[in-house]
Amino acid sequence: MGVVIDSSIWEPNPALFIFIFISCLFSIFLFPYASNNSSNKTSTLFDHGIPSSFLRFQRKFLFLYSLASAMEGLWSVFGEFELAYYGVSREQMVLYLCVGSAAALFVGTFLGVLSDLIGQAKFCLIFCILHLFVGIWKRVTSHPSVLVASTCLSLTSSIFSFSFETWMVVQHEKQGHRQDSMSDTFWLMTFFESASFIGSQVLANWLVGDNLEKNIVSPSTAAIFLAMICIICFTRGLTGTIQTTSFTEYRMSFNAYIFGDKRIWLLAWAQACLHFSIAVFWILWAPTLVADGRELHLGLIYPCLLGARMLGSTVFPWLISGPSSLRTEDFLVYSFIIMGLVLSIVAYDYQEIGVLVTLFCLFHACVGLILPSLAKLRTIYPLKEYHIEGGYYRNIGNAAVMAFAALGLLSSAGSMHVLKRLGKQPYQNWHKS
Repeated sequence: MGVVIDSSIWEPNPALFIFIFISCLFSIFLFPYASNNSSNKTSTLFDHGIPSSFLRFQRKFLFLYSLASAMEGLWSVFGEFELAYYGVSREQMVLYLCVGSAAALFVGTFLGVLSDLIGQAKFCLIFCILHLFVGIWKRVTSHPSVLVASTCLSLTSSIFSFSFETWMVVQHEKQGHRQDSMSDTFWLMTFFESASFIGSQVLANWLVGDNLEKNIVSPSTAAIFLAMICIICFTRGLTGTIQTTSFTEYRMSFNAYIFGDKRIWLLAWAQACLHFSIAVFWILWAPTLVADGRELHLGLIYPCLLGARMLGSTVFPWLISGPSSLRTEDFLVYSFIIMGLVLSIVAYDYQEIGVLVTLFCLFHACVGLILPSLAKLRTIYPLKEYHIEGGYYRNIGNAAVMAFAALGLLSSAGSMHVLKRLGKQPYQNWHKS
């Protein structure tokens, strides 16, 4: 009697995709009815009282933001395989990753200040030009410099993390719209960003097809096309606010309202821990899933994770203006605790794939809720995006890195609790000083 070896490839249940899709639809379309019956009713995306000027700007902004998100997602579809295709060794991959992260840390940190001085819309245009440059270079050069491409894409990631959001906030304040209308835009940004990442994966795989080696540069063509659309839209239809503040005035306001406010440091720490935990997750999620040696379709799990993030973002309006109307710091504390516990379980090296995928979906659902929540707090407290990207040394085990990320998230929960207590004090807007 022969021995049968199970060589099946693990795949997520198709019902999971249907559940996430239906849940997102129900969460979005049932919210107006729940909000209408709430005693804490506020203006929402579906209200007819929102000015048409803001809706036009919001649609244009979300369209450009979705295209920018798709450009960011196109470069991450094939990852290490594309680098290996160009003959890059694993040691060189780590080096280029460190160089790109260093560029994002040391150069990208000051880009936020520069964007405030010259205008956020111009920096969004620079973001598109950098993507266009990298795309054209990869198309016309048979062996493009991976170091230069990695540095440029790291800078675009830094610009993407603050310029689009800040530009939207400045335009919102310039037009004098309500805070709750801007909160709607925050969760829609997270929702469309995740959807664009999924779309970029579908587009890149469709362009490459079955001949991966021949069509490996096809995603670059798509990036060039998307970058050109964004550049045309920025140069013709949309403009940013002209900045008149001098660097001296900016520095005085920055020192007075940023360095001297404990709430800013607490919020910056929470933001930094979130970025670090997300970076750790995307580095280690695939090795963690395949640790037991079984084969699985990572390309089918990836949409589930981003779908969970989309679902988490749709929960945000329910919490801030629905029947419960919780305070932002309250559910941020619980969300950070849940994310920390999830990474703690993963760091324990649990090997059941189904459980891991469930935990990963829960992790990203919390990310989808936290991102617009922190964005809302950044409009309440005088903070500019503080973006930190971290790396890890190869001798540190995956479980240890996951544990560090979990501790950071748990400490972020404590920061949100302290921020809630300090938030009872009146705040000032340092931009108007």
